[in-house]
Amino acid sequence: MTIKDVAQAAGVSVASVSRALNGHASITDDTRKHVLEVVKRMRYMPHVGARSLTTSTTNTIGVLLPDLYGEFFSEMIRGIDGAARQRGLHLMVSSLHGDADEAALALRAMRGRVDGLLVMSPHVDAAFLSDNLPDELPIVLMNTAGGGTHYPALSVDNYSAAQAMVGHLVGCGYQRIAFIAGPSGNYEAQERLRGYQAALARLAPGVAPRVFEGDFSEQSGEAVGRALLALPAGERPQALFAANDMMAIGALLTLTQGGVQVPHAMAVAGFDDIPIARYVSPALTTVRVPIAELGVQALERLLAAIGAGAGAPASIATLAATLVVRASTGEFSPP
Repeated sequence: MTIKDVAQAAGVSVASVSRALNGHASITDDTRKHVLEVVKRMRYMPHVGARSLTTSTTNTIGVLLPDLYGEFFSEMIRGIDGAARQRGLHLMVSSLHGDADEAALALRAMRGRVDGLLVMSPHVDAAFLSDNLPDELPIVLMNTAGGGTHYPALSVDNYSAAQAMVGHLVGCGYQRIAFIAGPSGNYEAQERLRGYQAALARLAPGVAPRVFEGDFSEQSGEAVGRALLALPAGERPQALFAANDMMAIGALLTLTQGGVQVPHAMAVAGFDDIPIARYVSPALTTVRVPIAELGVQALERLLAAIGAGAGAPASIATLAATLVVRASTGEFSPP
């Protein structure tokens, strides 16, 4: 079935069928209605590949994320997908589980298939993108280092938000505040660690930072929880701040199962405010990142870049995060 068959059955030109399908105003409502009825009766489906060759567009947006597992990334995709569907666009989504070589393969797989690209990756900078993608492809970076000079970028103010969380804990009376860091090569994790260290030095001078390794997974939070349970009570931190909610929840569940009363014996806090954070017991104090909104705004900036064409100015936009206080932190009461 081709567009010529539809035109012949409808008794109109191929151009008229094309205009009816694409919503052009240059045909009458009666003609449009007649053509669409024929299209429906004949079960005609426009060939996307052929249309892309004709229009030089795919109506598809590429999205490259570090992972697709977990509530953070599902919220991110939900925001992007909702905004894309409102505009009649489709998504091509891939994840970058491994190293820079895998990131390069995923980027190259998008070439020629998308009109623009949203990228969140610890392996990406301007040189890396230039080596693996055509210069004319519009790209917006999300929570990724290296944006703003060559490519538009959108990020969350992780540094200030981490400082706000430490300020909250110190304000509750906690001094010995430990931190579960995220992956070493992750830009967001680095900014959250940097904010923790800066705030602790400023608000609790003389208290040494205590940083545990993590990888953003619930399992790494559980491992830190087990390590703290193995310590004498007097050597444990008074509060534990994790670089994301999944690690905080893993540590929280392990500590409470081990007999540690949260927040009376140890406060626990996270970062992101994923949906489950409010349902654990006790409910998790965290930093609310507008995850879905980050995806929506990133898509809007990408569409603006696509519309502006080559040479559009690059800039960095920053979203604020909000402290959300729940039952997992409270006034410190020493034993």
